[in-house]
Amino acid sequence: MAWSDWAGEVEVEPSIYAADFARLGEQLGALVEAGARVFHFDAGDGHFIPEITIGPVVIASISPLVHAWGAALDCHLMVEEPERHFASVAEAGGDSVTFHAETCADPARAIAAARALGLGVGVAFSPDTSVEEAAAAAEGADLVLCMSIHPGYSGQSFMPEAAARIARLRVLVPEETRVQVDGGINGDTVGLARDAGADLLVAGSAVFWHDDPARAYRKLSESVREPARG
Repeated sequence: MAWSDWAGEVEVEPSIYAADFARLGEQLGALVEAGARVFHFDAGDGHFIPEITIGPVVIASISPLVHAWGAALDCHLMVEEPERHFASVAEAGGDSVTFHAETCADPARAIAAARALGLGVGVAFSPDTSVEEAAAAAEGADLVLCMSIHPGYSGQSFMPEAAARIARLRVLVPEETRVQVDGGINGDTVGLARDAGADLLVAGSAVFWHDDPARAYRKLSESVREPARG
């Protein structure tokens, strides 16, 4: 399986980090019924980002359900020494792994290591990293993730300068490379990110912090199904 099998031309990815973990399976099931096909899974180690978040134990608990529903798990490692965790992500049922350019001395080797485990692979970069540096690090990856916030907690606002960075990234990477954006995506910013060239749009609080996450997801997703307006 590859990204072309999981995701359509444009996908809104619900970010599990923002979910209600007392109702996680129920919420994911409702989102699949609403059309979600890729779930974003954030892992933080308390070093690269201050927060210690969810990890492979949670992936293992939800991956059988997610796969039975025909959906995929896109795992974003906000951690130091990310390659150490690729095998545990794969064994737990993750489908793709994204590591940060800032934490990896040899991105090409890390990309190859992820592929050897049967994982899709992406390269993320934070607001303080140049787009050019990130695009070079991501050569051969399936996706490049442009952070539109500083990596960490949910609910932060979309950084105004992110749109120009997304647009620059779209020019620099091959047409077949997916451009993902994560941070502050909601009804007011999703169109801006899409028009800039992002086709994978990660949304956490804009989905899960509503009384009806499935309805919030559907509304957000429907708003970006048409082609970007360039």
